[in-house]
Amino acid sequence: MYQCRELLSGFEYHCIKGSTDVEISEVVNDSRKITKDCLFICIKGANFDGHTAAADAVRQGAAVLVVGHAVELPKDREVTVIQVEDTRYAMAFISANYFGNPADSMKIIGVTGTKGKTTTAYFVKYILEKAGYKVGLVGTIEIITGARVIPASNTTPESFVLQKYFREMKDAGCDAVVMEASSQGFMMHRTQGFVFDYGIFTNIEPDHIGPNEHASFAEYLACKAMLFRQCKVGIVNCDDKHWKQVTKGHTCTLETYGFDACADLRGSDLELVTGKGFLGIRFQVSGLLNMEIETDIPGKFSAYNALTAIAICRHFGVKEEDIKAALVGATVKGRIEMVRVSDDFTLMIDYAHNAMALESLLTTLREYHPKRLVCLFGCGGNRTKLRRYEMGEVSGKLADLTIITSDNPRDEEPLDIIADIKTGIGRTDGAYVEICDRKEAIRYAITHGQEGDIIVLAGKGHEDYQEIKGVKYPMDERVLIQEILDETKSGK
Repeated sequence: MYQCRELLSGFEYHCIKGSTDVEISEVVNDSRKITKDCLFICIKGANFDGHTAAADAVRQGAAVLVVGHAVELPKDREVTVIQVEDTRYAMAFISANYFGNPADSMKIIGVTGTKGKTTTAYFVKYILEKAGYKVGLVGTIEIITGARVIPASNTTPESFVLQKYFREMKDAGCDAVVMEASSQGFMMHRTQGFVFDYGIFTNIEPDHIGPNEHASFAEYLACKAMLFRQCKVGIVNCDDKHWKQVTKGHTCTLETYGFDACADLRGSDLELVTGKGFLGIRFQVSGLLNMEIETDIPGKFSAYNALTAIAICRHFGVKEEDIKAALVGATVKGRIEMVRVSDDFTLMIDYAHNAMALESLLTTLREYHPKRLVCLFGCGGNRTKLRRYEMGEVSGKLADLTIITSDNPRDEEPLDIIADIKTGIGRTDGAYVEICDRKEAIRYAITHGQEGDIIVLAGKGHEDYQEIKGVKYPMDERVLIQEILDETKSGK
């Protein structure tokens, strides 16, 4: 049992009914999971408001309600009612207290930005583990608690779930946690209830603006900026033109990194590296540290991700040789992930699933001067057609050959989605082939690969399924590639 009063520390509240001295069995924020003597937090979601379930929660035995406004209650039941300004904000602190504030005894690293969060987080994990630390991870692809690996459903989980993961990490012996901190996570107070030891800003571009996301770019930026009022040390990319806006009103110590001469940790002398079946980069680091870095992930944005990770890990006293060794072999599932199939051409898998990401990826790969740049992609169903037109147009302009295929058609017909992509590519002179079955499309890309080609399979990235008519069928592009290579060898 837990003492209610002890769970209510760290935020303002008013006990408008009952007593905070009551004991509770557990904390619940889902009205379907009410148990006797629980504390129930009424959360307003997109489709359901927990306040409407308050009376039923009391009838089912809830001992404490945390509410944001007055609710109807049964007159014949005793219950403690705690009123707060924002129940999501309160939930973050209650959850942290409920799980014993595990973040207080680990180093918590939060990475925010439009691009680069995932790769940077893995780079940090690789470097710190090379130096002997045990590191938990919370990100877009997965959560690694040390004891478990859990597929991610949100970049930043709800505060209750996040604190539960922190508790698992602490119990598993983790020294540090690196997590992707999304703007939605800040806006919905998922990152309250603890303080980040290090807050990192990679970059910002107009994204996640629309219904159920952010009303404007200004709001998006303001949410990112919250990190620098929730961390002890802020580490920011000073090459991004918005960095001063993002850090305005900061309460942390600040340091900068980037390729600009004024950065505290500077990158320079960037070189593109090409090998048999892989691409990479090499660059110099100076300022707070001095060394040469090489990594087998292409593009200047990979240099930024590596530089970001170095800026973080230097605070952990990591040796230069550990940084170099971790970065040279670093790979991130579905993020420009090289898959070795031939010494003649380069094949990679990437999560680019909108026009902005695809344009950035293809522009970067163009810098390696391939004989041909081949782009294979599809678009998701139940999404705006505009994305299909834009991605078709981008690939038509930047790729020498586009292979149009299926992604997650969901409730739409794959051929209808492909027709929309063709509308976009029709605005260009780009060559394309249309192969609806994704495995057959990948087979075509591999069997028609030419010496010097760069082939990118875009859109699926780390996903290991294909969603059709509400059902997720197993489909991992790495598995498909291996099957194709095996079938090719056996003559099928």
